Amino acid sequence: MHRSFKMFPAMPLLAVMILAGAYADGAWAQSGAKIRYALGDVVSVDELPLLIAVERAKKRGVAVEVTSFKSEDVATQAVINGQADIGQGTPYAAIQKVNVPVRFFYQMSALQFFPIVNTQFYKSWKDLDGQEIAVHTRGSGTEAIMRLMAKEHKINYKNVSFVPGSNVRALGLLKGTIKASILDAANKNYVMKEAPGKFAILPLGKVQASDEALFATQAFLQKNQAAVAILLEELIKVNREINKDPKSVVAARKALGLLKDLPAKLEAEILPYFEEAAKGGILPNDGGGESAAKNDLEFYKLAGALKGENLKAGDFWTFAPLKAALAKVK
Repeated sequence: MHRSFKMFPAMPLLAVMILAGAYADGAWAQSGAKIRYALGDVVSVDELPLLIAVERAKKRGVAVEVTSFKSEDVATQAVINGQADIGQGTPYAAIQKVNVPVRFFYQMSALQFFPIVNTQFYKSWKDLDGQEIAVHTRGSGTEAIMRLMAKEHKINYKNVSFVPGSNVRALGLLKGTIKASILDAANKNYVMKEAPGKFAILPLGKVQASDEALFATQAFLQKNQAAVAILLEELIKVNREINKDPKSVVAARKALGLLKDLPAKLEAEILPYFEEAAKGGILPNDGGGESAAKNDLEFYKLAGALKGENLKAGDFWTFAPLKAALAKVK
């Protein structure tokens, strides 16, 4: 869920470190496997599938250190520069421009966002012609959707502001500092509940593309096949559990002691969020694979994030890590 589905206030620390490892068991001692994971946003409820998978990977001897960066751009640069091993997001434009062979290899979540406007000012897409909008970050799925809608409705925005965190944009809408934006499902529900009748959701149509995907350099993926496979296996299993029974994520969070600082009144929103995610099919049971790559290339090209003709999936994706993981997941 680019990112992304942020429904709760940012954690107090800019960099949130989740250490999943440090001599967890005999397997860790033998393998010494470690993955530095770069997240371009705050850690929040939508990251619960990741956090659960991280804890389970730890028990299998793979330490995953998740660092929350202030934006997807910074997280992407950390991977490109070798400061992180795996990144999360959809930086197609950046990957197309750099010479470092970075590839996507797993779809974390598909896009499910809701363009939302303050009805005191706007009521339709046409009303946004010449107006300001707020999206997540440059190159994100939220920006791509809003730019694609501008093309389809033949309008031009006056300005596109980058406001990381769906929860931050939601608060901006409620406070009146933002009049038009795009939110994830949880924050859309929150805003509509907090201010009934004040906001409207603009029609989007069917959008098929990745919101969040994992990417890494080919060198890292080749050198760390076993550790990557374990992480992907656990991610796949968590998604399948949630899609089968969304209550499983609530039980796993409690059992593993995840997001302990979450305000009590917001805990009730966890289950509805994942029920909507399961219903909407945004958490893939199969990691996306070639279908996700095809949809992404079509969508991000239409949205203007990707340039050129005859784009090839192999220039952006590698499917070997996912195939290896799927072969082991029953």
